[in-house]
Amino acid sequence: MTSIGGAEMVDWNLAVATATRLARPGPEVSRDEAREIVAELRRHAKAAEEHVRAYTRMIPEGSAPVDTPVLVVDRAGWVKANVAGFRELLKPLFEKMSDRRPGGPGGAVLGAVGGKVTGVEVGMLLSFMSSRVLGQYETFAPATRDLPGAADGSGRLLLVAPNIVHVERELDVVPHDFRLWVALHEETHRTQFTGVPWLRDHLQGEIQSFLDQTDVDPMTVVERLREAAQSLAGGRPEGERDEDGHSIVELVQTPGQREILGRLTAVMSLLEGHADYVMDGVGPQVVPSVAEIREKFQQRRASGAGRLDQALRKLLGLDAKLRQYRDGERFVRAVVEEVGMDGFNRVWTSPNTLPTKAEIAKPADWVARVHRKADS
Repeated sequence: MTSIGGAEMVDWNLAVATATRLARPGPEVSRDEAREIVAELRRHAKAAEEHVRAYTRMIPEGSAPVDTPVLVVDRAGWVKANVAGFRELLKPLFEKMSDRRPGGPGGAVLGAVGGKVTGVEVGMLLSFMSSRVLGQYETFAPATRDLPGAADGSGRLLLVAPNIVHVERELDVVPHDFRLWVALHEETHRTQFTGVPWLRDHLQGEIQSFLDQTDVDPMTVVERLREAAQSLAGGRPEGERDEDGHSIVELVQTPGQREILGRLTAVMSLLEGHADYVMDGVGPQVVPSVAEIREKFQQRRASGAGRLDQALRKLLGLDAKLRQYRDGERFVRAVVEEVGMDGFNRVWTSPNTLPTKAEIAKPADWVARVHRKADS
């Protein structure tokens, strides 16, 4: 735990307990159905590994796959895994905040709010998210007794079974096809990080540089978390929020951080767009109904679930993530059409060959910088 002004900033154990208690149980399935769903998702993850490797050509033929755990989890399992990752990733930020323990009225207010209240609020946000994530490649999460990780610390792949079943029923698509389609997306992320040895350290370095430059009053962080939680709980009228309100990610915006955030946005757009491109590219060979799935899924992504859902997506930065899928996929598609898959794979050569934020919007500029300069 990290304490500020004598109070814990976030009680992570309480956050897990709150999220687990508030998370909806998911669709009804029998015990036998649940076992079969878990077994099928595991089979799909294994099959997806071979399909993605062959399609992307990121890993040389004959190379042994990295032994990264595949965990099929429920919503509570997703919460526990992400809390472990948050604690590890945010530790430097909270330690820095601890050094800025406020005195006077500010410290008293923060002490009153305390880690218990903040833990509940973080738990409420995690419960909201836990019903929306289909899968996730956890790059930085440490291994725990309940949640194993790769021996070399390279991560683990999560597939959230109740959410996958919920969405496939909501979209009325073929379950077998949809489950494999989701597995292809997440397996692409695993291939990105296991096939590009420097990528994990590069991303972690950028994130830590971003956090090192953070100079935020702890009360501001707590207030932003409370704002999100109050919106979720209905404690704030919808019309009270400013439509131009900032996301949690935008709390800290020094000039240096803006530069780092621009680079991170470009990398995440690349990773998400590449995963979308690959899942649809592999799809026609192994997922017969991929066109129907993509059309229905895109409609679902765009529509959201009402004004409250849209407000939370903005506050949590999820709208930016949706743009990353769209913009990144356009970048990958344009580059592959111009220089082929092997030409696109030059993007993984080094941090210097990653696209900039401007190049994500203008793929021809990346081709000109990386290909024409290298080939001249």
